[in-house]
Amino acid sequence: MRFNVAQLLQEGVGARRNYSLDVTFEPLPETGTTRANGEITLTHMDNAVWASGPIETNAFGTCARCLNISEYSLHFRLNEEYIPTMDIYSGAPVSDNVIDETGEGTFALEVDHTLDLTEAVRQYAIVNLPMNPLCNSNCAGLCSTCGTNLNDSHCDCTTHTDSRWSPLLDFLVTNTKE
Repeated sequence: MRFNVAQLLQEGVGARRNYSLDVTFEPLPETGTTRANGEITLTHMDNAVWASGPIETNAFGTCARCLNISEYSLHFRLNEEYIPTMDIYSGAPVSDNVIDETGEGTFALEVDHTLDLTEAVRQYAIVNLPMNPLCNSNCAGLCSTCGTNLNDSHCDCTTHTDSRWSPLLDFLVTNTKE
């Protein structure tokens, strides 16, 4: 997910390049993301390149009910600014003042004026992971007594209810009959 933006930086502010993204790569840390698809627009801004566009990636995580590892599809819109580290015309390093003004949270172009989307995609994938991921919407989960995965087989455990809940259970049973 690397793009050489040297030519774009030599054009005027507002110049754009559109790229189709359909790549596979080594699994990223935290999410296990191995592919990304989408349309990326790179726009030359004053002292920066803006990368934006819709991205679809995959991620792997543990199902909140049955604890199996499952693959998820993530959709998000990437919007990030990339600051050059080398002047495009002189080849001199960019002043630290320019980098300090942009603050934390912005990405830097590599010395050879290459924009790498990998870290941005990794961060967006982490933020867009579901809070309680499920392998499927009908996941039965694990038996609370023996730990059997109820998606694969049924267990022979009997349901034990705490006697302290019996007044509420009686209330629930009488209200559902009416």
